[in-house]
Amino acid sequence: MSRLAVTSLALSHFRSHKRAALEVDPRPVAIFGPNGAGKTNLLEAVSILSPGRGLRRASAEEMTRRPEALGWKVTAEIAAERPHEIETWSEGGAARAVRIDGKTAPQIALGRIVRVLWLIPSMDRLWIEGAEGRRRFLDRAVLSFDPDHAQVTLDYEKAMRERNRLLKHEIRDPHWYGVLEARMAAAGARIHAARLDTLRALSEAQEGAETAFPTATLALEQSEGPLPGTEADLKEGFAEGRGRDMAAGRTLTGPHRTDLSAIYAAKDVPAKDCSTGEQKALLVSLILANARALADRIGAPPLLLLDEVSAHLDAGRRAALYDEIAALGTQAWMTGTGPELFEELGARAQRIEVTESGGVSEVARR
Repeated sequence: MSRLAVTSLALSHFRSHKRAALEVDPRPVAIFGPNGAGKTNLLEAVSILSPGRGLRRASAEEMTRRPEALGWKVTAEIAAERPHEIETWSEGGAARAVRIDGKTAPQIALGRIVRVLWLIPSMDRLWIEGAEGRRRFLDRAVLSFDPDHAQVTLDYEKAMRERNRLLKHEIRDPHWYGVLEARMAAAGARIHAARLDTLRALSEAQEGAETAFPTATLALEQSEGPLPGTEADLKEGFAEGRGRDMAAGRTLTGPHRTDLSAIYAAKDVPAKDCSTGEQKALLVSLILANARALADRIGAPPLLLLDEVSAHLDAGRRAALYDEIAALGTQAWMTGTGPELFEELGARAQRIEVTESGGVSEVARR
């Protein structure tokens, strides 16, 4: 099995880091330091080596260091099946640009080189908040298997925005709707099929592993109407729903209305009704299942970004998590307030201390 790892990471005017440079090996990376020192900013820099807006879903402008606001740059060397250099940057708040091995590239190209999964504290409320966050969580998992999923989703959303504009202005020309609904149906059927394939992969990866983390029974639900089906089903459904959608001023059915449900299998309890600790353990279980499934499918585990991973995990489960990370052979970037949180890793990990002085973050190997 090949290894995917960041071997060097350089930041310029990125968040709290005016300048930072790290040389690391493929082992897990344990990052510690006080709150507010800039630990999560390092993880965010790694997260934007993949397509999208990173683990904070921030705009390019929000990532720039203040008060200078000069723009920012992240450069990384990647060890994979073959090595790559990735540069991504933004100037003056413009959308971020990407260069791979010295050549300008679209963001979607990153997904074919770097597969990244993350777990951050804001996701702890995944099961008790709105469906949008769960769709995003699922689509990140889909993207890890299928880098083209990002473009398909963009195609669907673009066509839907145009259809919604027609609905709001009460345009009734069936030809205009037909063109947009055909595009939505083609993309929507691919989105739904990819989500189902991902759920099957996650379920198989959970069932096939001996782990200290609970198994989740996963399913897709629809907030209104039947689940998206074939391209023909979707196209027919959009056409039949025009009157109702026009009254609402938006599209009420389709894959953008899908929700992810999870049940704590051993207790047969919905995830939303579980304790905080159980909900965290279910999330960790799904991230690990995603990593195992990817390792089986593409021959290499993804990078894992685990921010404040020890929160809501007792010492036993924390040690079990580290054992699973080591067994996977993944380069996991983890944060915590003190080095003692990573004691169970021993020599299996490298350690980075992050401190802050005068509003500037500083990093050092320990």
